[in-house]
Amino acid sequence: MKKKKEDIKELRHGARRLSIKEGAFSTVRQSLGDSYLTPFAIAINSSNFLIGLITSISGLLGPLSQWFSSRLIEKHSRKRIVVTSTLYESLMWIPLILIGFLFYKGIIIPILPLLFLLFFSFYIIIANIAAPAWFSWIGDLVDENYRGKWFSKRNFRLGFVGLLFTFIAAFFLDYFKSKGWTMFGFMTLFFLAMVARFIAREYFKKSYEPKLVLEGGYYFSFWEFIKKSPRNNFGRYTIFRAFMNFSVAIASPFFAVYMLRVLNFNYVTFTTIILSQAFFGLVIMRYWGKFADRYGNYAIMRITFIFIGIYPLLWLVSPSPIYLVFVPELIGGMAWAGFNLASGNFIFDCVTPQKRGIVLSYYNVLNGVGIFLGAGLGAILIGVIKINGMESILVIFIISAIARLTTGFVLTPHIKEVRKMESFDSTKALKNLVPIKRINHLFEGTYELVIGKRFRWKK
Repeated sequence: MKKKKEDIKELRHGARRLSIKEGAFSTVRQSLGDSYLTPFAIAINSSNFLIGLITSISGLLGPLSQWFSSRLIEKHSRKRIVVTSTLYESLMWIPLILIGFLFYKGIIIPILPLLFLLFFSFYIIIANIAAPAWFSWIGDLVDENYRGKWFSKRNFRLGFVGLLFTFIAAFFLDYFKSKGWTMFGFMTLFFLAMVARFIAREYFKKSYEPKLVLEGGYYFSFWEFIKKSPRNNFGRYTIFRAFMNFSVAIASPFFAVYMLRVLNFNYVTFTTIILSQAFFGLVIMRYWGKFADRYGNYAIMRITFIFIGIYPLLWLVSPSPIYLVFVPELIGGMAWAGFNLASGNFIFDCVTPQKRGIVLSYYNVLNGVGIFLGAGLGAILIGVIKINGMESILVIFIISAIARLTTGFVLTPHIKEVRKMESFDSTKALKNLVPIKRINHLFEGTYELVIGKRFRWKK
């Protein structure tokens, strides 16, 4: 029996290693493909309204796809669901490549943005089918006591891969644009994204899947989840995330539009600004992991939502690329790194393994509704707001910031930490997070000045 447990332990360890390799190729897919879908939509002359609609529809269709696919684990293994879904997801890059070819040839150009929206929607639906199964699967492979450390390690490595390939893609696109071959640049990137996802699929096929035992009565309907949400901790957390996603989505589709259309940045400058946020997030990622394992995920969310809230306001100060990199993207990168890590781990803490897949789908449906409504509102406002002397996009940034801060201050006090953690002490936590005495001393002084020397949050 002891040997069997050791074998299973080694299989789980091997699966975690494969997960990092799979994640690397999936990140290449995202860096070369997903990251350039909005610039591609802009390049084929999609309107600002359609750009907002792309985010809005994808935010709703993805979670709805997860909702309908969450019960597949009752009939099929999680591994089979992921492997099959990944195959069809990879093939969905083909019609997007064809749209680029049609635009280059000048064929049916007026309807290409609508065709892009259609096939992009199919891509989102198929790509999200495997999400509940994968989330349940990976949760069974990582011990709860080390989730913060392991996921921060995985996120750091994948983030580095993402930075590298997204930056390479930007230079690649700018080169093709200088030759008048912009569409061929996008087509090449999308083809490589498809190949990378096929390779990731091979790692899924090799990975170990722990047996999932579904106990009787594990299932509950979406409407039961909705009714109970205000009365339980995870439900209140889900409501908070839905409103936060609504607030974020008001502005999120338009940062790319602002840089590419209003400020006329080239692809290298645009990508440098976008990637700087990811870079700063990577720098601090391992410290957020340590912080989460010691003080809990709730404490991170309470800290980071404030900086996520002020992030859009920082874009109003200056259009200088240097400023955008070292102020909004620095603050946003550090905040989002902690917030996203804590949010994912909080779900693992709150939900039992049997219910992870179905709960994730319900959670994402509500988040998707928030994104759908937020991006939809932003798409409407972009055409309605007219203020002399000020870009309408900047007004939308202000509205989004107010909504983010209001959501955080009103809803986070109703959420509690799930695990028994050490009480959060600003002085001790900062020393643990930033182990450089001189910088630590500077930040402590600022931190204490703003919120007090010993500001505590208990579970």
